[in-house]
Amino acid sequence: MPHTFFDAPLLIRDGIGTWVDTQEKPYVCNIDGMPTFKDKLPAAVKELQPVAGTPVAGTPVAGSPVAGSPEPSWGRGYQVSGTHRLPPTTFGEETKLAFVATEVVYEPLWATREAAAAFGITLIEPGQGLRMQSPIRHLENTPFEYGMFAGQQCPYLDDAQRNQLQPTVCTDLEHHDFPHVFSSVDPQLPLVISVGRYWPHRDRIFLADLWVPRGMALYMPPRPKIPDAAYIDLHGNRNSALACWRGGTQRSVQTLTLLPKDSGYFYWFWNALPTVHPLLTQP
Repeated sequence: MPHTFFDAPLLIRDGIGTWVDTQEKPYVCNIDGMPTFKDKLPAAVKELQPVAGTPVAGTPVAGSPVAGSPEPSWGRGYQVSGTHRLPPTTFGEETKLAFVATEVVYEPLWATREAAAAFGITLIEPGQGLRMQSPIRHLENTPFEYGMFAGQQCPYLDDAQRNQLQPTVCTDLEHHDFPHVFSSVDPQLPLVISVGRYWPHRDRIFLADLWVPRGMALYMPPRPKIPDAAYIDLHGNRNSALACWRGGTQRSVQTLTLLPKDSGYFYWFWNALPTVHPLLTQP
């Protein structure tokens, strides 16, 4: 009798990374579409000024996408009707957000300089670089392969369900006390990073998917917890391989991510409602 077998779906696979001493090599440069870490900026590389950090409530919001606007005009907005915080652990703090919605749509945006800045992120194009800030000296630039179904895993469920695929993708965002560099290095597909800007005093959150063209990178500065923050910039890369959903034989996307190997303190924000992630036409 013939048998039918199914390949096991790839969720996330990480490889062996390259150590980066952020004190000896504080500059990240995009050279020919690849991240390179330097002790000083090469003469041929244009230096960028990273997007400003999070202001406290009551202070002017500098660098808003629309001049004079108290809230960003980027992303899909939702009302936050409540929060539930779990006790802190040695790794971080978890907050469950309640949305006034039945489903959550992430607005798809190409990661232009303006769109990235609307969520506190700096876009690094080829031939550009910037000086990183990191309270953690040793980070690792790690290769990752994200499969199409990586977003189907929900890390906030109990231990019995944590490693099971879920029928829907939830909102899964974070900020933390170390910098990130997300590099779009796949030879065929762009990289997708989910982002949010949460205004706790206004009970509003704006959500989007940033589609990072091949050969470009995103820099996110360290974001520790700031009491009474006007807004909180969040991100998540579980949906990095969304571009694979358009069909074809490619079922995963290759990327590089700068992050600490075994340290860092995280602040997780999530919502269990099903999310919708529309596709974009590749440029």
